[in-house]
Amino acid sequence: MGWAPADLVAALRKQVLMLEADFKVRVDGDDPHLREDGVYEAWKRDYDIAFAAKRTAWTWLEWRNDRITQAAVGWVLLTAFARYCEDNALVSPRWIGGADADQRAHALDARRAYFQENPEHTDRDWLRQIIEHFGKFDATMALVDKYAPLHLVAPSGDAARALLEFWWQLTDNGEPVYLFIGEDTRFLGDVYQDLSEYAKKTYALLQTPEFVEEFILDQTMEPALADRPLEGFTVIDPTCGSGHFLLGAFHRLHERWQREAPGLGARELVKNALNGVYGVDINPFAVAIARFRLLVAAMRAAGDKTIELDIDYRPHLTAGDSLLWGAPQHSLPEDLLARDTSKAYPTEDEDALEKILQRGHDVVVGNPPYIIPNDPALNTMYRERYKTTHRQYALSVPFMELFFHLAYGVSGRRPAGWTGQITSNSFMKRGFGSKLVEEFIPTVDLQFVIDSEGAWIPGHNMDGTPTTILFGRNRPPVAPTVRAVLSKGIRETSADAAERGHGPYWSSIVEHVGTAGYEDEHINVEDIPRDTLKAHPWTLAGGGAVDLKRKIESACSRRLSESISPPIGRAIRAGSDEAFIRPASHTRWRGDSYCRPVLLGEEIRDWSENCEKLILYPYVFGANKVRSDFPPDELWHLRTQLRQRKTFQGVMEDAGLKWWEYMQHTASAYFTELSIAFSNVSSHNHYTLDRGGRVFTSHAPVIKLSEDASVQDHLRLLGVLNSSVACFWLKQSSQPRGGAAEHTWSRTYEFTGTTLQAFPLPASLPGELPKILDRIAHDLRQQFPTELANRQAPTASALEAARTESNRMRNLMIANQEELDWDYYRIYGLIDDDLTYPGDLPGIALGERTFEIALARRMKDGEQTAWFDRHGSTPITEIPEHLPADYRELLQRRLDAIESNPHIRLLEKPEYKRRWASEPWDKQVESALRGWLLDRVEDKALWFDRDGRPTPQSVAQLADVLDRNEEFRNVLRLWAGDPNIATGAALAKLLADESVPFLAAYRYKPSGLDKRAAWEDTWALQRREDAGEKLANPIAVPPKYKPADFAKPSYWSHRGKLDVPKERFISYPNAGRDTDSTELLGWAGWDHADQALSLASLISQRIEDGWDTAKLTPLLAGLHELQPWVRQWHNEIDPEYGESVSDTIDDELTTRLTEHHLTVTDLTSWRPAAQPRRGRSAR
Repeated sequence: MGWAPADLVAALRKQVLMLEADFKVRVDGDDPHLREDGVYEAWKRDYDIAFAAKRTAWTWLEWRNDRITQAAVGWVLLTAFARYCEDNALVSPRWIGGADADQRAHALDARRAYFQENPEHTDRDWLRQIIEHFGKFDATMALVDKYAPLHLVAPSGDAARALLEFWWQLTDNGEPVYLFIGEDTRFLGDVYQDLSEYAKKTYALLQTPEFVEEFILDQTMEPALADRPLEGFTVIDPTCGSGHFLLGAFHRLHERWQREAPGLGARELVKNALNGVYGVDINPFAVAIARFRLLVAAMRAAGDKTIELDIDYRPHLTAGDSLLWGAPQHSLPEDLLARDTSKAYPTEDEDALEKILQRGHDVVVGNPPYIIPNDPALNTMYRERYKTTHRQYALSVPFMELFFHLAYGVSGRRPAGWTGQITSNSFMKRGFGSKLVEEFIPTVDLQFVIDSEGAWIPGHNMDGTPTTILFGRNRPPVAPTVRAVLSKGIRETSADAAERGHGPYWSSIVEHVGTAGYEDEHINVEDIPRDTLKAHPWTLAGGGAVDLKRKIESACSRRLSESISPPIGRAIRAGSDEAFIRPASHTRWRGDSYCRPVLLGEEIRDWSENCEKLILYPYVFGANKVRSDFPPDELWHLRTQLRQRKTFQGVMEDAGLKWWEYMQHTASAYFTELSIAFSNVSSHNHYTLDRGGRVFTSHAPVIKLSEDASVQDHLRLLGVLNSSVACFWLKQSSQPRGGAAEHTWSRTYEFTGTTLQAFPLPASLPGELPKILDRIAHDLRQQFPTELANRQAPTASALEAARTESNRMRNLMIANQEELDWDYYRIYGLIDDDLTYPGDLPGIALGERTFEIALARRMKDGEQTAWFDRHGSTPITEIPEHLPADYRELLQRRLDAIESNPHIRLLEKPEYKRRWASEPWDKQVESALRGWLLDRVEDKALWFDRDGRPTPQSVAQLADVLDRNEEFRNVLRLWAGDPNIATGAALAKLLADESVPFLAAYRYKPSGLDKRAAWEDTWALQRREDAGEKLANPIAVPPKYKPADFAKPSYWSHRGKLDVPKERFISYPNAGRDTDSTELLGWAGWDHADQALSLASLISQRIEDGWDTAKLTPLLAGLHELQPWVRQWHNEIDPEYGESVSDTIDDELTTRLTEHHLTVTDLTSWRPAAQPRRGRSAR
């Protein structure tokens, strides 16, 4: 292979983008002459029908773009398939190229001859010759049949030519850049998976690596083939994707037939092997690829050279929804196809699906999708058919039930079938898996449970969703034990598994899964009692973790649920948090009595909370009612988005909620002031005592005690919840999150209220240490730079003093936390002696804790760890001399306990010890100084003239005023780190990324402007609603923005996916005076009337400066964008002037357009000149 698959995918993605741009013109471009005849009308008709039937809730724009992407991918893949067939001589014609120079010349000659015969045709018609040829043969027919997305729209002649030119590229040696001679067809599936984000998201495409397939087939096909005849043997993958498991099964069956029937001809052997391979997938294109790959493999096995032979190889593959057609209680309603709740229905062959899925098989293997079904209708159908579906289940749950159902049962004519799957491990601990674990799995013969999440598997584990591998048979349990491969929590990295399938964790699984009692640094292999797998959640950890968990639970006198006022949680579910959350600076100059501090999960750390944001709160705080005076105007532009939020009862209106309310608001969270709040997704346990006034979000749920519980009652419970014992128990009982947490101690977990309720509490809950830690945490917060800046103008000396005191307090907290951890080791019966310190406790720094000293000693002996580097501490192997002698003696006793006690050795590890990780001090200082300065630049007095008129200011003008303020000037120079910097230069640096342009054309890239257009359509429809019009259809929810939609990253950071303005300033690019080159800014606190009046004034000034029409056009475009908002919110008559602001702006805009001979279309189509790309200068 002269090319890397990733390079090919990246190159083909560019071709997809090129075709997408072309198709937008072809479907509904501004020039009707460039559109493909009838496509827009057909698509719009399909969209209207789909929207009215509630098969889609997308806007026309989203729906159109989705189809365009499908079509673009289809055309790109068509040419990729053609090139593969050409290079491997699977077809006789040549359309694009070939394996050698002669074949490439033949392709060019054929194209030339075609155009001589059809001079009016374009390269689009030439590419259609491939479709026509592929449609004649079984191997390729499904790639181009009537369901193929490429039939949705065809490229222009120029775009088709560009696609051909991509494949015509040559290397310096004159060879095609991409040659596919002899390549395994697997790359075709890889390309499709990574080429299409649409397919990835819709069908949860994720290819199973070959080494995983081989292992699963080894553990299922081989024992199955050993206990039954080869004749009639079948393997099925009901989630076959592009066919990786099917290819492996085919090769194994073909090899077995060669051994057992050597007298059969080559083609008969291939047919017999093919006859044993079955596959279904909901994605028709994936099935087409799988069929093509299987047929190519069959041809090669039989010695056939071309797809153009009539060989009658017919694999048992079809497209369809396996969960519906293969359901155990298969009773499809008659109206299923008519309801068309899935895009796959028009492609489903009912006869083929029933023949494949309504029968038993010897082996069932696969890698089922892990996503949550997001189509409400399908969700309901799956629930009707699979008793294991529960709560917000993942598709891995019903598929597990289906896998066993598809295998032969004990009453069949053949022995019980085998199943093998790699699947998400989320069912083990998340609530939705309880029915699967407690009601279904005990009824089948589960034989192997393998914790595979420590292995590096592309697209899984560290690279995606954590996984497990399960093997079993469709029969009642036979043995009292189940073979389990238990993880010790050490994960492979991509570097460990540089050679795929040969990483240390995966190698341990493959080599030792058959050896009960095996143990190494990665896994334990044990035969565990089957009864332990009947209770949910599962705890499948190695290295003594199961025994330690049992020991902790045996020491408890009660569960947490018995000591609190349930339920745990009570957080709001806004549904679109970005719509409601505002930066704290939002109210400094503007004022907003409808906002409250909001607590986010990431703001709860180390006994403390740090609220940095506000949230619009439409309720009476502490009461179970909505505020009657809450003004929803600030959320009006998001009304459709908010109205369509999904609750358990349906949309907001179905649940009896106003569109501007939260989806869920539990008022009881605020009836009493005290709450224990916690971060429910984090690497460690973080609990804090909240004393009232804050709003709790879904990632910062709360525990409430009885109404008469005291502060001390809360602190006692807080202490045990913040202990390392609690961290261990919670991690063993909670679901780890996916993704690339390279170290076990940085891995995040989801700590749910359900799990937490079962936390084992000991009889004794000491209160003194939690009281100390809570007090120090509060005092420590007062030393933070932001708190200092809230109290006074920050100075270098004050900040340095705060830093010193902060370090002292942090060290005291670390020492007291150690006391608390070791106290609970004794309370839970893990040690006999009291190893806490009775004297005046000294502070200890990071790196000086006993577990860190033990870890440093192991480092000295060769163990690798990034703990010290990541936390900025120095590994030490001896107890520090500066500590008191009796404390040093105690630390030695703790080290001895770590060495001698396996339970303590397991607990005193980084993954269960507090990290004390905080933002670096210098970053805290920079943020505090920046915030202090920006608050003062936002002073309203700077943004209105003496007559109260909104007035834009250039950076130079601001600097001129602010330079007179010595306090501001000193803080500005402290922030800049240069005592001699000019105020103007420092201010320009400070404000560089604090504004967002006034005009959409400046803010967005073309993709963002497309979405903005969809939002403007939505607003227009909302205004028609407000005027009393009864709309024919509900308003579609417009698309959310992505970072790539904005012209600059800073614009995205200020606006987010709902485009909610959170910036402090408005910028007016290229609108300043010709004599002032600094940026011109406005205040983001202006309302629409202020913005429009300031822009109108700015236009007048620039006209006075002699600006021509070209330079004035973007300013007028900005005024036009503001016009409907001014008309909406500022239409009242001003008695002093006898007209409204909206009348003033309307007149101003009309006058200016007339004066400059401009139309509204001129304004809406205006775009800034493209900025030249910076690159290397020519040499």
